[in-house]
Amino acid sequence: MKRLSILLLLLPMLLGLSCGKKKPQSQSPPVAQVSEDILRQDAFRSTFTDEEWNAMDSAQRKKYVEDWVNLTLLAQEADALGISKEPEVRQKLDYASKKVKANALISRRLADIKISEDELFNYYRIHQADFKGKMLEYNVQRIYLKDQPSATALLERLKTGLDFNEAVRTSSRENLREQLGNMGFVSPADTLFWQQARSLKDGEFGMFAADGGWYLIRHTGTREGEQDAGFEEFRSEIRERILSERQRQVYDELLRELKAKNNEIYYY
Repeated sequence: MKRLSILLLLLPMLLGLSCGKKKPQSQSPPVAQVSEDILRQDAFRSTFTDEEWNAMDSAQRKKYVEDWVNLTLLAQEADALGISKEPEVRQKLDYASKKVKANALISRRLADIKISEDELFNYYRIHQADFKGKMLEYNVQRIYLKDQPSATALLERLKTGLDFNEAVRTSSRENLREQLGNMGFVSPADTLFWQQARSLKDGEFGMFAADGGWYLIRHTGTREGEQDAGFEEFRSEIRERILSERQRQVYDELLRELKAKNNEIYYY
C-alpha cells in the first residue's frame, strides 16, 4: 500500500502552519498529500464559490479534504491495478474531462451575468400572477449554547446523525429545553427565527449568534400564515428564475458561436 501522508494544513490563515518542505514560490501551500498527489490550497479553494467557501467552517472544510484523500487513494489503487487503462474506463474518463472543461467555459461566461434590483422587481411585476400566496410560518425547534465552538461541534454531530431531540435534552442551556426546544410556529413578526428558518431547506440545520450565545435550529413543518407574500418573499425564487433563463441563453449562444466557426462537425 502506498504511503499516505495527510499534511492537514487546512486554513493556514487560522493555523499559521507551513508544509515544512521547500517549494517553488509559484505554488500555494499543500492542504493534503497522498503519495505523489498533492492538493494545494489554491486548487482546493477554487473548487467552491465565494458563497460556499464563506458558509463553511473548519470542520466542514476538513471533511472535504478527507473526501479528497479517500478519492485519491481509490484512484491510485485503480491505477496500480491497471483499471484506468481499460477501454470502458478510459472512455468515461475522456467524457468526464470534456464535461469539466465545458462547464468551466460556461462558468466563465456566466460569471459576467449581473442581475440588478430593477430587473428583479420588473420581472416580479410582469409575472406577478406566478408569485401569489400567503407567507409561510415555520415550526421551529432550537438548541441554545453559550459558545461557538460547542455549537459548531454539536452541529457536526447533528449532520452525522445525532438525534435532534437528544441533542436538546443533553446540550441546550435554556429553559425551553423542558419542551424539547419547541418554539411552535413562528411568523414574520418573529423576525429573527422566522428569517433563519426560512433560509433552511427540509432536513437542514441552522446556526447563528443571538442572545449572548449560539442557536442551532431546524424547522419540522410549515403552514400558511395570514399575511400575503410579496416581492421580498419571492426575491430568491425570482433571481433563480432569471439566472436559469440567462444560463440557457448563454449556453445556446455559445454553441451557436462555436458551431458557426467550426466547419469540421460530422454526424454518422
